[in-house]
Amino acid sequence: MEAPLAHSNPGSNGPTAVEGLAAQTAPQAVLLFVDDEPSILSALRRLFRPLGHKIILAESGAAALQILEQEPVDLVLSDMRMPGMDGAQLLQAVRERWPEVARLLLTGYADIGSTIAAINQGEIQRYIAKPWDDQELLLAVREGLERRRLRQENQRLLALTQDQNEQLQAANTLLEDLNEQLEASNHQLSNSNLELERRVKERTAELEQSNASLAAANLQMEQTNEKLQHANALLEENFAMSISVFSALLELRDGSVSGHGHKVAALAQRLAEQLKLGAIEKVDIYNAGLLHEIGKIGLPDGLMNKTVSLMTGAEFERYKRHPLQAQAALMPLGRLHQTALIIRSQHERVDGHGFPDGLSGYEVPLGSQIINLASTFESLIAGRLAEKEYSVQEAGTLIAETADQHYAPELTEAFNAILPELIAESDAVVELDSQSLKPGMVLARALLSPQGSTLLPVGFRFTAQLLAQVQKLEARDQVALRYFVKMDKPAKKPGGAPAVDGRAPRPQHA
Repeated sequence: MEAPLAHSNPGSNGPTAVEGLAAQTAPQAVLLFVDDEPSILSALRRLFRPLGHKIILAESGAAALQILEQEPVDLVLSDMRMPGMDGAQLLQAVRERWPEVARLLLTGYADIGSTIAAINQGEIQRYIAKPWDDQELLLAVREGLERRRLRQENQRLLALTQDQNEQLQAANTLLEDLNEQLEASNHQLSNSNLELERRVKERTAELEQSNASLAAANLQMEQTNEKLQHANALLEENFAMSISVFSALLELRDGSVSGHGHKVAALAQRLAEQLKLGAIEKVDIYNAGLLHEIGKIGLPDGLMNKTVSLMTGAEFERYKRHPLQAQAALMPLGRLHQTALIIRSQHERVDGHGFPDGLSGYEVPLGSQIINLASTFESLIAGRLAEKEYSVQEAGTLIAETADQHYAPELTEAFNAILPELIAESDAVVELDSQSLKPGMVLARALLSPQGSTLLPVGFRFTAQLLAQVQKLEARDQVALRYFVKMDKPAKKPGGAPAVDGRAPRPQHA
């Protein structure tokens, strides 16, 4: 295993922003690190020791299993490549014997096949690519512990609900018994009216007490349901955040323009809204925009950013497999099945000359067409498809040349409708320092750290509290970040935007 590369600022004496946040909010946990190299175990211990967690080290999978048999562990972080039992086999054994333990995997980019097997067999919550970034690793462990805590809380609430249901059933049984006794009392009416009145009063009091208990049980059940709904909302939020973080990790892998995935997702969402697609479809398309390049993670470095027109035949054949690899990686995640299908067909064309399946016409999913258009448009603006960066208007003109070959007419019309807005927004972008920012301003470009990682995504709206935090961060780390924000300016008239039925040089589609 290679030694990690820490991405913290060289001159900083205090913890990074992520470490400070983790130290303030994360409860003490028991972390088991497994690696056959003592130097890596020492590096992990130094990284997590300030957070107050109990750290346990093991140099093999067998040693890790022995530790798990002797004492409780909250999270296991294992290297993939180890002699004897590798990381995938270890985490599979942990899942089978201690399913409540959170499982993370450290893996190299060359191990993508083994990593996918580990995801399927060991059901790991996440894998971290080597060399790791300290802040991202801290966040990954924190999220793993939080997911474990939420699962335990969910189990506790389910057990509580079951117990309350049993109490409710017992109360209903008691009510039935009381009704039987009341019927017996009515049967004795002919013998003694006085006795009947006394018994009716007694039974009425008992019924009122039972009804009060039943109402209290119902109220407690409603409160429990509210807690379950809140827990589910947290899980949804963590799932969306995990996708966003993974999108940023993909950009670190290929060295592309930071925030590209978020930009593609944002534009794809606008196109989906213009087309009046359903809420579920819009979520699937947005996720596909974030993850549309996940299949490229297995490509060699020399092929990652190479223009398609410059690839050899063998290179292009390998490149064409990346949508299939993306689908294979995402299919085990039930929530992302439709997203995986959209990504698979992102390079298909309505004229039938796309790949990997050669679909044509309405066989090409509309969501896949949206992702292709958004990715091509943002890549032209960012200079990913040519040696120059095109303006928004130029990019729209270039897409127009081949629109009838790549996209359905309704998508072309939707892009025409929002293109004037995109041009007006691009003209309203200014660069400010943190002291000039105001609450309510919206990021036009991703906010990057000095190391090039994404701190805030495109479209993030500043609040007064967040402005104070970023100014404090700059002062503490002695850095000056660049903020590109959207300024309110009158939108240009639609006549100034090029319609996609014009003619311009053909672009190299993403």
